[in-house]
Amino acid sequence: MTRPHVSIELHRQIAEDAKHRCGYCLSSEILTGIPLTVDHILPISAGGETTRDNLWLACYPCNEYKSAKTHAEDPETGELVTLFNPRTQEWYKHFTWSDDGTHIIGLTSVGRATVFELHLNRLLLVCARSRWVLAGWHPPDL
Repeated sequence: MTRPHVSIELHRQIAEDAKHRCGYCLSSEILTGIPLTVDHILPISAGGETTRDNLWLACYPCNEYKSAKTHAEDPETGELVTLFNPRTQEWYKHFTWSDDGTHIIGLTSVGRATVFELHLNRLLLVCARSRWVLAGWHPPDL
């Protein structure tokens, strides 16, 4: 399936809305030097549209792990819950940073399921965060 075209103007609006950060792991495209992708929060395969209300930025790994998923199991309770929606939900209500700023901790069932399903604490990202913390660039302010 080909992805619908996102106009330059729509992409600019989404990037501004997202503050040029992944909606899930909060990695900044400015820090990584890698452009973020446009994520359909409700996947096209589930009827999601290519509109500003359904789009957000995601880093390539988060977007790949999310794929067409809308739900995941909370590893603590086993409950099937919706994945975090960066467009409509507040990040700090569902997640927090570990004391050293390198790991994302899920605070709610949605947060825990999203951390697990999207691998938000993947090794390379945790290593990068440790360097960003040392430089004073991380964790990001929301």
